Amino acid sequence: MSEIIGFVGMSHSPFATMTPPADPAQPGGAFMADADRVAEAVARLAPDAVVVVGPDHFHANFYDVMPPFVLGVEEAIGFGDFDSRSGPLPVASQLAWSIRDGLAADGFDLSLSYSLTVDHGVVQSYEMVTGGSPIPLVPLVVNTAAPPLPSMDRCVALGRALGAAIRGSEFAGRVLVVASGGLSHWLPSNDPREVDGDRRESVIHGRKDVRAVAAVREPRVRAMGGNPDARVNADWDDWFLKQLVADDAAPVTALGDAALEDNAGSGGHEIRSWLIGQAAVGLPLVWTSYEPVPEWITGMGIGATFEVT
Repeated sequence: MSEIIGFVGMSHSPFATMTPPADPAQPGGAFMADADRVAEAVARLAPDAVVVVGPDHFHANFYDVMPPFVLGVEEAIGFGDFDSRSGPLPVASQLAWSIRDGLAADGFDLSLSYSLTVDHGVVQSYEMVTGGSPIPLVPLVVNTAAPPLPSMDRCVALGRALGAAIRGSEFAGRVLVVASGGLSHWLPSNDPREVDGDRRESVIHGRKDVRAVAAVREPRVRAMGGNPDARVNADWDDWFLKQLVADDAAPVTALGDAALEDNAGSGGHEIRSWLIGQAAVGLPLVWTSYEPVPEWITGMGIGATFEVT
């Protein structure tokens, strides 16, 4: 049986890989320094596998068919967007199938992928937490863009079932659970009901030529960076982290989607990955780090259920 050795939640941002700070005094520098400290702590924990929960940013999933959850069970390939890692990633297939079977037995019918493309929403935090070590992963992608948004309560329930599935797995190893996403950030809508023209075409039919869609989208995202006045809600981010320190997600899930978006922006829906991961481990955060980085259009947070020195 598997042993869960801890949980790490970590924000991601394209700018962390595109324009990393040269020193801790620059925007994002404190976040990157603490991410390195987390990687050192994880190396000491020596996980045999990592379950990574994170979103997709229209590099694998589109609104021709948009699943709420997708589990990669055999092959994972980094898309390489925003200078993140590209190419094949090692997958812990035995653990992945145990998770699938356990979740199915608990009433969660996840979509499966035998060849899952993962973008910076999974890859960046996986790389940072593992320090680039080739630790086998199980990718679990959560839709956080627009309906079908799984409810936050459903995400907590999935997390609890995920933890039980990992612990009951025949995979005999030490498993770290990682959540990638958030915290507060305001992004243009990707809801097909709210956009039109080429953008609507790309979020529905982008699967026909994913590289072409990415080639148009990436310059738009790059142009958003560097603004020290970009909107970030540090007060809300601090409140959210404190809820997980208290091991009490109920006030977060009680917000509902509209209030969550009011407080944390459209990108704030990515906290679903944190809710899943923390519920899977079933322990409070004992160490947190936070830096608001408007230049990266994101509140950059980290939380762990183990001490980071």
